[in-house]
Amino acid sequence: MQLYNQYCNGMLIVALRFVKDTMEAEDIVQEAFIKAFSKLEQYKAEVSFGAWLKRIVINRCIDVLKSKRQRLIELEEHHLNVVDADYQSEWLVDDEITIKDVKTAIEQLPEKYKYVVMLYLIEGYDHQEISEILDISEVASRTQLSRGKQKLQLALKTEKNGTRS
Repeated sequence: MQLYNQYCNGMLIVALRFVKDTMEAEDIVQEAFIKAFSKLEQYKAEVSFGAWLKRIVINRCIDVLKSKRQRLIELEEHHLNVVDADYQSEWLVDDEITIKDVKTAIEQLPEKYKYVVMLYLIEGYDHQEISEILDISEVASRTQLSRGKQKLQLALKTEKNGTRS
């Protein structure tokens, strides 16, 4: 407890320099202390305990920031895929496809796509309404609609000479 009291505030300041969020910095400091106490046998008196602990705090901060950056990149790519989709020009099917064919193909979609496609194309709901009905985010609604429409379009392509055109 004495070590904790001695170094807690200083390590919080170090963490705050990296993450800029008090609650997250507090979590990082807590995790760093837990790690330090559980790995105490690895501490060599080559540097002060404070310097060793500070290194643990900094490493944890870097891990958290990398994790956030990775999630941000994934989200940005996810949003780009959704925003880049041009629904009007993509949504072309052969003239001989009937409404019955479309409804049958929708029924064959995986559930996570089927319900969004049905609510959007057949029922006329927008993404905000779909997100409330299915308890998903609007981004998830857009993504599932885009993927569902791609699968639906693929299923509706007529076969020519035994292969899909």
